[in-house]
Amino acid sequence: MDVHRIIQPSRRYVSVFLLFSAVLNMASTVTHYSIPEEMEEGSIVANLATDLGLDMKTLSNRKIRLDTIANKKYVDVNKDTGEMYIAEKIDRELLCNIKTATCFLKMEVVLENPLRIFNIELEIMDINDNAPQFRRDTIHLDISESTPSGERFSLSNAVDPDIGANSVKTYHLSESHHFGIEIQTGRDGSKFADLILKKALDREKQAFQNLILTAVDSGVPTRSGTASIIVHVLDTNDNAPYFEKESFRINVPENSPIGNLVVKLNATDLDEGSNAEVIYSYSLYTSEKTQGTFKLNPDSGEITVKEMINYEDFRIYDMEVIATDKGTNSLSGQCKITILVTDMNDNHPEISIKSYQSPIKEDIAVDTVIAVVSVSDKDSGENGIVDIHITDELPFALRESSDNYYELVVSEPLDREKVPEYDITFTVTDRGSPPLSDNETMTLELLDVNDNVPQFPQSFYTMPVMENNAPGALLSSLTAFDPDLHENQYLVYFIIEKEIVNTSISMLFSINPENGNLYALKTFDYEIEKEFLFHIEARDSGVPPLSSNVTVHIIIVDQNDNTPVIVSPWRVHGSVVEEKIPRSADKGSLVSKVIAIDTDSVQNSRITYQFLQVTDATLFSLDQYNGDIRTMRMFSYRDPRHQRLVVIAKDNGEPALSATVTIKLSTVETAVKAYSDMTEVPLEYDIFSDLNLYLVIGLGSVSFLLLITILVTCVLKCQKPMPSKAAPPSRNSVISDRNSTIADSTLVSNDAYWYSMFLAETRKGKLVVRQPVPKAGSRYIVSSLPRSTGLTETSESAASTLQGSTTTGSGSSSS
Repeated sequence: MDVHRIIQPSRRYVSVFLLFSAVLNMASTVTHYSIPEEMEEGSIVANLATDLGLDMKTLSNRKIRLDTIANKKYVDVNKDTGEMYIAEKIDRELLCNIKTATCFLKMEVVLENPLRIFNIELEIMDINDNAPQFRRDTIHLDISESTPSGERFSLSNAVDPDIGANSVKTYHLSESHHFGIEIQTGRDGSKFADLILKKALDREKQAFQNLILTAVDSGVPTRSGTASIIVHVLDTNDNAPYFEKESFRINVPENSPIGNLVVKLNATDLDEGSNAEVIYSYSLYTSEKTQGTFKLNPDSGEITVKEMINYEDFRIYDMEVIATDKGTNSLSGQCKITILVTDMNDNHPEISIKSYQSPIKEDIAVDTVIAVVSVSDKDSGENGIVDIHITDELPFALRESSDNYYELVVSEPLDREKVPEYDITFTVTDRGSPPLSDNETMTLELLDVNDNVPQFPQSFYTMPVMENNAPGALLSSLTAFDPDLHENQYLVYFIIEKEIVNTSISMLFSINPENGNLYALKTFDYEIEKEFLFHIEARDSGVPPLSSNVTVHIIIVDQNDNTPVIVSPWRVHGSVVEEKIPRSADKGSLVSKVIAIDTDSVQNSRITYQFLQVTDATLFSLDQYNGDIRTMRMFSYRDPRHQRLVVIAKDNGEPALSATVTIKLSTVETAVKAYSDMTEVPLEYDIFSDLNLYLVIGLGSVSFLLLITILVTCVLKCQKPMPSKAAPPSRNSVISDRNSTIADSTLVSNDAYWYSMFLAETRKGKLVVRQPVPKAGSRYIVSSLPRSTGLTETSESAASTLQGSTTTGSGSSSS
């Protein structure tokens, strides 16, 4: 009898079907097992010791082994436990015939001591591990567009190596309006599909169709395979040739050359291949005259001139052309053609210039006639009508005077400077088809008139000129331009006369009349003249002459050419200034004040003060900006009684100029009453000593001599014919050209450096600043007056002296 056992794999054990067959006769027993294909290596199939009734303890000693008939050893046995396991993965489709219903693997279990053999059969069961597959990925079908609906087309079936439910079950076709499928079953149970035409095809609408056929099995999980079906729709001759239009009207000029193309016919056939090839021919309705005059190419459809065409002999040709395809059952289409012969324009128009004047002046009046032309054409009708024109961009116009006669007139003002010469081309064109034309060119030259004013590149020139310039030096070149010609272009330059400070401008500057070079005729002094403003005129040589002028602004640039003048403390012609100071003077006491004035401007006039020599540098200090000399400490018994101070006053020019003053300072034991530095009341000593008396007498004598000198200078100045200039600084007064406003005891300047108030007081004298000189504008006077006990009388006398010095402007100064 047969016994079947089903073993489900759990953990390492795999479910199997065990079949025990007990044979009652003398034959050996066969044990059957069933396993699915593709089991993993090492999977347990069964325990042979248990199934065969063997003692597990003796397996190793009896050397149990498993012999297979197959080439490969797919299964093996564990010699200790008697378990049979998968040694190599089993593919049923490779091991057995694909379509075989059953697949067995036969083996023998061999034991020794004593020898014993058991027969085993291992059945390999199919699983759905293969997808359906078509023999070809692409299926090509050629179907004629005339195939009727319902026609069937066999398709190659899909193959699935699996068996039973895992094999191909059905087919699916992608969506299509023209095709469907029908599933068929073969005698062997295989499935295949037929393609069915549901709707007639039309190649002219769709020449190709792409379909997707899918084969599906019924395994778990379901697998499928696809193939592409390309349907090529074959053409049939179901379309007749046709022309773009049913009739044509064509104009052909007479005397057209033989072989000249009249028209190219194009008939279209929607079919393909020979069904679309077209042959052209005349129909029976076309006369022999027409066929003899025009040639029809049967392949290209071109109609060309075969014989000479004469408009006077024959004006209209009618023909009918048939287009026939080369299909088996040929189809055809036709069109009608009417050829109209037109008269040819074979004579060119002619032009003749009867009269014209050249050259002409550029200021010729508008509408003036400058030329007369005539036109003609030997043709008749439209071919004999002639039109004449010139370029629109020209400032001229044509005006018809009579039949075929035209006048050339000036239509816009002319300008020789823009266009000196015109090439005027007359173009004549008839109205034939095609039109014929001719042209004639005349050259018109323009004469120049003086209609342009000389022009300077700039309307205003600013020229900086350094003072102390050399007379005759070139300042600049002012060149004007005149676009006219010849004498109208020749320019002469002038300086427009004017007076500056009672001096003619021509005495100061000169210009070359031919090239416009401007020169300085004198040396300029910034301290006297700061700028000049005048006009230069450029005049041409035309008739009448034209001119224009330009403004020239000469700015005199200051040089550092004036040395600072020390006005305080006062000294006679460079003599040493003697000063006295009590030995008991406190620290910070004012010893003396050095004041210097520079008549230059801006940087050149900014003065700084420094000690050039000093007996004891620890005893005195000097303010570099205001010139104050003060004590840095009190005198000691070790300090000498006489101190020598040399102060240098230096301006800020390049190169810097300077002046020095030497102060001999003596210390006295007499106490002096201190006064504020900023008072106008002179210092008085407690004891009027003899020394002071001598000083007063000496200063009075000097003042008297100064007054006499001023009076003599005034007399000499009054005798000079030229107006007085700014006087150089005198010994007792300094005149500065600064733009300043000065009040008593106050110097106020536009320069930030001088914008201050000061009152300088020395032990010998006092600095007094008076009102500006009348009509002097920017000048001020600084004077040093001797000290005396009679302050009021001395001050008034000094003021009177200063008033006199401002009038004469005389005097001298030394550093």
